[in-house]
Amino acid sequence: MVPSFRKFVGMVVLVVFVVVYALIAMVIGDMTLQNASTLVRFIYFAIAGLIWVIPAGAIIWWMEKGGKTPT
Repeated sequence: MVPSFRKFVGMVVLVVFVVVYALIAMVIGDMTLQNASTLVRFIYFAIAGLIWVIPAGAIIWWMEKGGKTPT
């Protein structure tokens, strides 16, 4: 795949992933933690707010790995 096209596809996938992930995390948190304490809600949203970094890093790695030519 051409590196510039790979980066374009990765960028689109990354933006869509982050938006969908945020919406799903908010809905799950809202539906399941309505009666939970503030501390539990804080911990859930802190973890949910950081865990997206792992798949986003994988997408960025995929975007960058195609740009190098072997020497």
